Amino acid sequence: MPPMRFAGVLFDLGGVVLGSPLHAIARFERARGIRPGFINRVVVDTGPGGAWSRLERGELRVDEFVPAFERDCLAAGERVAAAEMMEAIREESQPRPAMLAAIGALRRSGLRVGALTNNWVSEEPAQSRLGLELRERFDAFVESAVVGLRKPDPRSYTHACQALGVAPERAVFLDDIGANLKPARALGMHTIKVDSPEQALAELEGALGLPLA
Repeated sequence: MPPMRFAGVLFDLGGVVLGSPLHAIARFERARGIRPGFINRVVVDTGPGGAWSRLERGELRVDEFVPAFERDCLAAGERVAAAEMMEAIREESQPRPAMLAAIGALRRSGLRVGALTNNWVSEEPAQSRLGLELRERFDAFVESAVVGLRKPDPRSYTHACQALGVAPERAVFLDDIGANLKPARALGMHTIKVDSPEQALAELEGALGLPLA
């Protein structure tokens, strides 16, 4: 039986359970001669009203997002082919076998396991199938585009814990973006920054006192 301190684990998807969109964007920038980190700065600087945030809250479809994000980028000084960027992200978003295996091990141990992800609604059949397959692996599946809340809004973490049926102080949260971990820690969650699947799972094993291999 797992230690009583924790009752559930929440996973981000992109960059944790799936390949990293940040890595895909960095390669896209290098391939097209865009300043390193430019796209992420546009996302941050445009804030809640920017095209990226609106996409992840489900307020824009991908076809609406593309021209809107291109305008955001142009206003910041670069031309970005947003449709090509989204394709690069899609290609990178493949499941990480070690993470899937760990999720299965956690559920078999009796822990509740959920997903808390900033995402968008995809109209591509392959992505829809992947989403359905992932949902089956979790006890709760919280998507920003569905609930209208995106990390790091503190309400998204509260919503996820409620959906999972676990108090924040009894939950572990894994994310690859440091800014997304801060609100979780403020709520009392134990957080793990994911730099690689191996590193993250080793830290998760240590926190839980539970072998996941």
